[in-house]
Amino acid sequence: MRITVRIAGNWLYRMRRVVATLCIAVLAGHIGYKVIFGANGMKVWQGKRAEVLALQQDIDRRKTEHEQLDYRVQALQRGDPSVIEKEAREQMGLVKPGEVVLFEQRSKPAAKQTPVVAENTEQK
Repeated sequence: MRITVRIAGNWLYRMRRVVATLCIAVLAGHIGYKVIFGANGMKVWQGKRAEVLALQQDIDRRKTEHEQLDYRVQALQRGDPSVIEKEAREQMGLVKPGEVVLFEQRSKPAAKQTPVVAENTEQK
């Protein structure tokens, strides 16, 4: 019995650096995995960064729309005749004498086919 313990003890003593190196390598691998794929890792950060960029572009686009609408509102409030004429033409379909209006005909949407007999969706 003493021989077995002594052999195991000597082997463990001689291999202590290898075992320590393996433990450190496993720990470093685990930490590296968490840094890249963890809850707050690089992959999540990249996804959030892409989302931030998309939202920023959306904000910029909406700001531009808002500025254009604000300009139209101000022009209508101060009584700018060209803006009022444009709105009247668009909303009421007005045209000046002698003008030719071109418009694109829209095709009628296809009618959905509804079943002739109602289906029984409640089964017992």
